[in-house]
Formats: sequence, C-alpha cells, structure tokens
Amino acid sequence: MSVIRIIRMPALEAALLRAELWWSGLTTRERWLVGTLGGLLAALILVFGVVKPLQAARAQALADIRTYETLTARVRAAGVLVPAGARPAQRSEPPAQAVQNIAREAGLTAAVAPDMTTTLAEAPYEAVLGWIANVERTTSLRARRVELRRGAAAGRVLATVVFG
Repeated sequence: MSVIRIIRMPALEAALLRAELWWSGLTTRERWLVGTLGGLLAALILVFGVVKPLQAARAQALADIRTYETLTARVRAAGVLVPAGARPAQRSEPPAQAVQNIAREAGLTAAVAPDMTTTLAEAPYEAVLGWIANVERTTSLRARRVELRRGAAAGRVLATVVFG
C-alpha cells in the first residue's frame, strides 16, 4: 500500500511511523479495546467540550432575552412617570415646523422633507436622543424609523429619523 503525503514533516512522519508500529504490534482483541476506548474518549470530549458549553450559552441567552422582555413590559406598563399636570403642552404649529423648532431649541440643524423624513448631520448622540424624545413628548408625531451612523468625531452621529 502506498501513502501519498503532500507535506513532508520529519517529526510528524516519525510519530506516525511509531504509532503505526505500535498499532501493528497489538492483537485483534487489543485493537478492539483501544478503538472502543478511543471512541468513548472522543464522544466524551465532544459532549463535554462542545455540546454542553453550547447548550449552556444558549440557555443563558434565552434567559437574558426573557429578562429584557420582562423589563420592557414592566417599563411600558408603568407608562409615563410624570404627573399629568407636569406634562409639557402640545405644540400647535405644523408638524414639520415643530420638528425644526425643537431641533433648533436643542442646538441641532434639522432638514425636514415633506414626508417627515428628518436628517441631522454630525450631531451629538445625546442631543439627538433628547430631540427625538422631545418631539414625541410635545407633538403627536412618533419616530417610525431611526437610523444612526457613526460620525467623523467621537460621540457624533449622522441621524435619519422618519416621523409619522
């Protein structure tokens, strides 16, 4: 029988030769025992080294998801924690103008399209989140889609918000 070896590694070839000589020196019964032991060892390594850690990670991820969903449900059920009299008054101006005025008050420059798609360029992240919250709090508009991209400087974002 000829064996084709593409890569020549003397140390590996020597080890394989020693293993082949050792294997050929075993009786049939010993080969069955060593093979069975090797199979059991491989199965144990597979179960406890691969399967069990993956199952544990999956269970932990599912528990985290359940926890966050529960917290989200509790926050939504709590509603607005501001007393009714302390809520800001609703703006009476047209929606597009209200969005621009709120942005101006927050120190942001907003470009509002007719379909209420608003674009902010190189704005501080915290200011963008405060602006969105203020628009939702003082108008009947709700953010339907928010897309944030990293800006040129740290803490700055390029934001596209669709209100509806």
